[in-house]
Amino acid sequence: MIRSLYLAGPDVFHPDAVAHGRRLKALCAEFGFDGLFPLDAQVDDQPIDHPGERAAWIYRADIGLLDRADAVLANLDFFRGAEPDSGTCFELGYAVAKGKPVYGYVPESGTWAERIRRRHPQLAGRDAAVDADGWELEEFGLPLNLMLAVPATIVVGGPREALQRLRADIGA
Repeated sequence: MIRSLYLAGPDVFHPDAVAHGRRLKALCAEFGFDGLFPLDAQVDDQPIDHPGERAAWIYRADIGLLDRADAVLANLDFFRGAEPDSGTCFELGYAVAKGKPVYGYVPESGTWAERIRRRHPQLAGRDAAVDADGWELEEFGLPLNLMLAVPATIVVGGPREALQRLRADIGA
């Protein structure tokens, strides 16, 4: 049974990340889930001054939350370019490897290549099959790279729409 959701995404970088996390957790509660936001496990008063040690501590804390969660709800919108946040991608892969269901959301419909062309036209090549540097644009009719879109249920919209889909899929 799915009761707890790890809330993956670049939302931890939001200008008001703590309040944003509270809103996401409240939304999860509306659907009967306990949201686990990465910042929940990151205590600012940890006596860690070295950036590398702090990064390792955050990593372990986030992995701990992922291990506790029954499933993952992931913000897979483009972040700082035409790809989802790399940390979020790692977390999705970790969850899939652990056999946890993953639900992701993107704000608009379309294939990955279409979404890149629409939102980041400067990255698209003149030929629809390649990017501005001549590299092939993966086009399988999926909204994201196949390594994200195949193992995850991808919903168009935001966290509310993804939670609605999750709730409908588990039939409660």
